This record gives sequence, structure tokens and C-alpha cells, in this order.
Amino acid sequence: MKTLKIAIAGAGAISEFHLKGWREQDGIELCAICDPDPKRAQARADEFGIRNVFADTETMLLKTRPDAVDIITPVNTHAPLVRLCADLGIDVMCQKPMTPTVPEAEALIEYVGDRVRFMVHENYRFRPHYAEVGNRIQNGELGKVRHARLTVRSSSVFDYGDKTPFLLGRQPYFGVFTHLLVFEVLIHHLDALRSIFGEMTVVAAALDRINPVLNGEDAAVITLRSEDGVLIVIDANISALGYPPLPTDRLEVLGEADTLVLDRETISLLSRNEPVTIHDLQANYQACFSGAVREFANGLRTGAPFATDRLDNLKTLRLMSSVYEKAGNPL
Repeated sequence: MKTLKIAIAGAGAISEFHLKGWREQDGIELCAICDPDPKRAQARADEFGIRNVFADTETMLLKTRPDAVDIITPVNTHAPLVRLCADLGIDVMCQKPMTPTVPEAEALIEYVGDRVRFMVHENYRFRPHYAEVGNRIQNGELGKVRHARLTVRSSSVFDYGDKTPFLLGRQPYFGVFTHLLVFEVLIHHLDALRSIFGEMTVVAAALDRINPVLNGEDAAVITLRSEDGVLIVIDANISALGYPPLPTDRLEVLGEADTLVLDRETISLLSRNEPVTIHDLQANYQACFSGAVREFANGLRTGAPFATDRLDNLKTLRLMSSVYEKAGNPL
């Protein structure tokens, strides 16, 4: 197996989970990491045994010439860094959202063309509990699916007392985003639902702000319909006091033969006496990062298409943008 040289752009909070994913893969050399904060980059380098540390991406790429780059930086930096990789002939995986808007994503995709492999790190579809739901629907356990409802709850951006809310503590710049819940959180769920139900259109959307210190929305109700006619409702609130800081999901899928319910860590069919599947959500949190990394590494080695390549992810970005348009708050 050829060893792949991987460079990491960005050493923020999320990079820990990317790097753990890379460490799980065989035949990988983490050759370099960069971040504008040298201390932060050095800390990650020390933790994961990366020998080369840089303050900017271009210098890192020119000096180390990796096979591929994992971009884990704020969304407004994605397009310039992906363009740089394309110009240097280096394959790239980029954190979601690909770009702040659909036109910017379309321009980026056109610029890159087929010069390099380009995947977006959209990882919820790699979560084992969502993958199980999709597999059981595809295996026909529910018959024809007619209706689904996804409820998302957390206290990510509005917590008790004087504590700094979890999501704002980890990524404080989210507090100034004018588009927040759908743009940063539900985009994951939209992609996972696409992987389960196929392409969807937004029928209606309403947004709200519970925490008054935020600029963007922290609550949403969205109605969608799939190309196969499945009616899907998303009801989300990440300022829900009393809920855990990380989002908890409940997905109910109603078919003509049975109803399947994913409720946090459990998956069950309602009309059959069978064992309930129990997932370790903490393990699954890392598993989805590792799954996306594995998809990228395997695709580089085999030439297989990425499940979340730039063209597939553009569909998710368009769907997310359509939610804001329906809610009267376009990107």
C-alpha cells in the first residue's frame, strides 16, 4: 500500500477529530500542519506526532508537497485554500460548508474542474446510527416510506447560569453569524436525510431566535418532500434548556409496513418484537469523522467516487440555501 502524505490546514477544536480519524487509517503519513496560531499548531503536532509545523498553508504545501490536504478552517477561507490546492495539483478534502453561498460553490467547482480530487467533509451520513436507518429502509423493512419527522434538540448556544454555551465556547465566531442553525448544524442533517430518502425540495420553512445575544437563528421548522413523495419535517432548537450541549436526534420514519424510530442511541421497529439496536453516541461522534476520512483515503487510492464529492455536496448546499429562501432570509 502506497503511503499517502497528508497535510492538515487548521488546528482548531474540530481538527482533533479529523486527526484521530487519520491516525486510524493504514498507510498514512501526517507530514505537516499549519495554523495562524503557532502555539495551537504546535500543540496538535505534538499530540499527533506531526514533525512539520507552519503558520500558513501555501508555505506548508510548497515545502512538503503532500498528496492531499485536509482543510479544517473557517468557511470564508475554504475557497481560496481549495483554489490553491488545485493550482498546485494537490487533492483536497474541505470542511463543510464548502462555501458561504451556492454561487461561490459553483464558481469554485468550475475553477477546480477535474484538475484534482475534491471531497467535502460532510460526515453525518457516516454516523453508524444514521447509516443503519438508511440500510434498514433500503432493505425494505418499512415497506414504502410515506412520512418522516426529525427532532433535533440541544443547549449548544444557550445554557444555564453564567456558563459559556458549548458551541460558542468551541467556535465563538458562530455568535456573529447571521445564518446559524441551518447553516452550521442542520446542513449535516439535510445531507444525512438526502442519503436516506434521496433528493428533496423545501416546501416551507420558519426560523426563530431564542437566545437574544445571537445574530442568527437557533430554532427552525422545515417541511420537505422527497422525489418519491416522502413528507419530511425537521423541528430543531439548539437553545433548548435542559438538553445536552451536543445535539440529540429523534427520527421517526413511517412506512406502509412498519414504523422505525431512532431515539438518541436506540433504533427500534414499533410493530415487531425484536431486539432494540443500541448505539454508543460518543463513539459514533468520532466514527463519523473517521468514516469521512476513510472515504477520502480510499477514494484517493482506488479512484472510486467520493460519497460527498463536490458535486454531491453542492446539492446539499443548494438545499440548505433553499431553506433560507423559503424562510425569507436568503444567504
